[in-house]
Amino acid sequence: MTTDTDTDTTDTDTDTADATQVLDRVRAFVRAELLPRAEYFDGLPEQPTVESARMHTAGLANWWIPAAYGGAGVSLQDSVDIVSELAYGDAGFAFGSFLSVLGTVMLQLHGDEAVARPVLERLVQGGGRLGILGSEEDAGSELNRTATTYRRDGDDLVLDGEKYFSTNSEPADTLLVLARSADDDGDYAVVAVPRAAPGVEIIKRWDMLGVRGAGTYRVRLRDCRVPAVGRLRGNGLRLLEIGLNASRILIAATAIGVARRIRDLSMEYAAQKRIKGAPLRENAVFAAKLGQIEMTIDVMRHQCRAAAAEFDRYLAADNPAAALYRVGTLRSALAAKLYCGQAGWQVATTGSEMFGGLGYTHDHPIGKLVRDLRYVAIVEGGDDVMRELIYARYVVPVGKRR
Repeated sequence: MTTDTDTDTTDTDTDTADATQVLDRVRAFVRAELLPRAEYFDGLPEQPTVESARMHTAGLANWWIPAAYGGAGVSLQDSVDIVSELAYGDAGFAFGSFLSVLGTVMLQLHGDEAVARPVLERLVQGGGRLGILGSEEDAGSELNRTATTYRRDGDDLVLDGEKYFSTNSEPADTLLVLARSADDDGDYAVVAVPRAAPGVEIIKRWDMLGVRGAGTYRVRLRDCRVPAVGRLRGNGLRLLEIGLNASRILIAATAIGVARRIRDLSMEYAAQKRIKGAPLRENAVFAAKLGQIEMTIDVMRHQCRAAAAEFDRYLAADNPAAALYRVGTLRSALAAKLYCGQAGWQVATTGSEMFGGLGYTHDHPIGKLVRDLRYVAIVEGGDDVMRELIYARYVVPVGKRR
């Protein structure tokens, strides 16, 4: 198992040492708990998985939550390598393990302390998950078209609507729901809803093609009443933009782990396969392909870590909530997800071709890895959405940007 332990980071001494220790423990966890169970994770395992509980027992779950809430406080930059390791074992398990970062960032920066602290502390103490309810059947990635509504009723908010793709919702402690005001089409909110609140119904679990180690659901909210203090401060669409920076970077990081696994499987195969009487690994064409894959992995990793370092700098600002609210979507986060989705897919394509007909069967793990990697270019905004966002936010002249 390749370690990729180089740490070209600007983090200093104590923080880097702590993150390295977490990474070493995650690597050992992956070797013991994930790698031996590839078929299990490809079979829509019940959520939360036994391995999720073991990850929590090992003190590794929700590793990025700040120390102020009892967490390890690992930076997003160092989280890139942690996610790469988890995805090396299983991309779906990795996805389910880190996706709560989207919600914890929003809670940490924009939630009322009386709401945010108990949720964040429970995530640390129990190793639980958050569900983020944004996507809808008609709206898709156009979240400004969300049809889910909220209305004020005394000290409560009442939510109604249906959300299409929401990972972790069934086992979640708390759901963060994007909704539009029933009285003002321009007023969007993110509202913290206890998973056990009356009116929350899990309609189905989606039978995904890849990342099947995670659980993704369709959820209905019907006359769901929650305290109004659960509304996070600020425009809900902007809050999602802020949180999506973190989760998109880590989604991109899963492509690194899958690509590393493809590289290593290719090397194992090449040690046994013979072409014209010689081992495949001595073949010049094979060597060139693996050299290209290694270069691609290196560029993906550096892109993700650079994007994550930028996000970390915003979090370290005097007023991180205001700083990130001003900028919204980071170009570096968009570029990381877009590039890693495309580059990782090319690695998967090249890797699967190396195995010939075997690479197009369910009998070899490469097929699962190809299906898993495809999700990087689809979830939380497909490639066309990423390109349009980069154009609208960073190519159009400043005075004409939306």
